[in-house]
Amino acid sequence: MHLLAILQALLAVLTMTPEQKARFVVVTTERPAIFTSSAGIRFADQEGGLVKALPDEPPWRSARDTATPGEALAAGRATRLGLRRAGIDVDFAPVLDAPDGPLGSRQYRQGSIGVAFARGLGDAACPKHFPGLGSAAYSTDERPHVDARVRLQDIAPFRAAIRAGVECVMVGHAFYGTAFRASLEPETYARLRALGFRGVAITDSLSIMRAAPVEQWARRAARAGADLLLVANPGYAERAIRALLPLARRGELDAHVVRVLRFRARLDGRP
Repeated sequence: MHLLAILQALLAVLTMTPEQKARFVVVTTERPAIFTSSAGIRFADQEGGLVKALPDEPPWRSARDTATPGEALAAGRATRLGLRRAGIDVDFAPVLDAPDGPLGSRQYRQGSIGVAFARGLGDAACPKHFPGLGSAAYSTDERPHVDARVRLQDIAPFRAAIRAGVECVMVGHAFYGTAFRASLEPETYARLRALGFRGVAITDSLSIMRAAPVEQWARRAARAGADLLLVANPGYAERAIRALLPLARRGELDAHVVRVLRFRARLDGRP
């Protein structure tokens, strides 16, 4: 069945135009905190607490206020049901950044609690912000340049979530002693794949800066290993799509499109 899914995805790629491929890998805002692409996958920021695209759906507590793995598992399951009621496929959650990081109530007290929430979400989970913001002094939402370090305690919850079967991981924008943001560095995606991850890697939003050179970022992120590019600003998203057309014509997006097609097929076939 696995081989059949790959073959079906490869055949689908052969029928797509370069523009269709470029649009397929760019995710942008549909409405506040809800995102989609022509791949037909809808994403939401539904972490709990202050970060909820769907205010009337769970989780009812913030990450910090979720006390045990059992509570988190139940909250994840309830959240998945709420997302499905709203027609949302994937949650940009849980935040698996270590509890000493800059995200306050968005961080779990222990990585095991966040991983339990991911297990509850099942195929709707997309943990973030790999490889972890625990050592950062600021959130990448607050400052254009944030430095961080990769520590064992930052990687551990992502490894556990991957072993639990998550099929989507969001890569963050901090700098880890390199010239470029993690989301633009091949080293980041190599580290993620080395953990055994075979799913879809998506960047944090490439519209992080108001005057972002999104054309350069889009090409660099795709070449680095990102399967999906989140570009929250729809105008920037169109610029990113145009910038990706040369890569699409040369087949450089094909492996990403195949992974996204397989991900969509698994979502379409879920119970």
